[in-house]
Amino acid sequence: MNIFENTPRRAVTGLSDIPFPSTDAAAVQSLLDRCPHAAQTPLINATALAAEVGIGALWLKDERARMGLGSFKALGAAYVIAHDAQTKDVSAVTYVTASAGNHGMSVAAGAQAFGASAVVYIAETVPESFAQRLRAFGTDVRREGAIYEDSMAAAAKAAKDNGWQLLSDSSWDGYTDRPYRVMEGYTVLMAEAIAQVPQAPSHIFLQAGVGGLAGACAALAREAWGSVPRVIVVEPYQAPALVASMQAGAFVVSEGGVSDMGRLDCKEASLIALKGLARDADTFVTLTEDEGLRGAQATAHHDMAASASGAAGVAAVLQAQGAFGLDSSSTVLCILSEGPA
Repeated sequence: MNIFENTPRRAVTGLSDIPFPSTDAAAVQSLLDRCPHAAQTPLINATALAAEVGIGALWLKDERARMGLGSFKALGAAYVIAHDAQTKDVSAVTYVTASAGNHGMSVAAGAQAFGASAVVYIAETVPESFAQRLRAFGTDVRREGAIYEDSMAAAAKAAKDNGWQLLSDSSWDGYTDRPYRVMEGYTVLMAEAIAQVPQAPSHIFLQAGVGGLAGACAALAREAWGSVPRVIVVEPYQAPALVASMQAGAFVVSEGGVSDMGRLDCKEASLIALKGLARDADTFVTLTEDEGLRGAQATAHHDMAASASGAAGVAAVLQAQGAFGLDSSSTVLCILSEGPA
């Protein structure tokens, strides 16, 4: 595990026109209250796992069954489509995106629910079983490129060529409105956790791909608890999108191979998330493939099966071995962001 400390906070240049993440969880909840599939997800008190690690408490926000879609991403793109549908008829709208996993499911489910169309580009490495799950929602699935960034470029081109609505969970210069709203959707899970946890955690571990989940949760945690929790962002060593930019002090494209932490295998950070985490995160860490696998193995052993991506925060806790000031008095919050692959 490699560790990069963001203390004192390091400014990231070139982001003056990029917004900070939203903390308006109430706006999201008002729409979710109208959805028959929406329900609060549980917060698990993982006492046995905490004892193994030697910390006081380990709380796991369990997103594995969120709205029947299997991950926290159910809160993102589907919320954007619902937000659009408040002000216009979306039945003639086609939403297009790229996905390495759960974001595409949220676009597909949201489009189906509101009578819109969805096109999802996936890379060659994405399992066919995932493509079939998308097609079950009536989604047009197209393969393009070897990695996520290739399929994202294809989705952006298709949006421009066809007049479709690009609905990415990442943001870049000139494209922030929809990913801002996607990240706003994620705030609901942290708002729930804030209400569920009995005391402010001393540490929060947040896994990151492009950084949307981490950025949204860190922003809301700071609003609720100020400087109390130590916020640690967790990435695969093969895809250090956020930490590479933090180290450079400006957005950079990271390099690396393919990671088994598949939904975290992103080489370019979302600029909204990057700006927010530069302000809100204390520490950035990267995990090797073996270290990432430990999280999935540990949660499965304790009957909380998750993928290596979904349990990456737990993996970092297991790997810490006294780092980050963790000890028997520590109270840790992690997110089980998805079920087993």
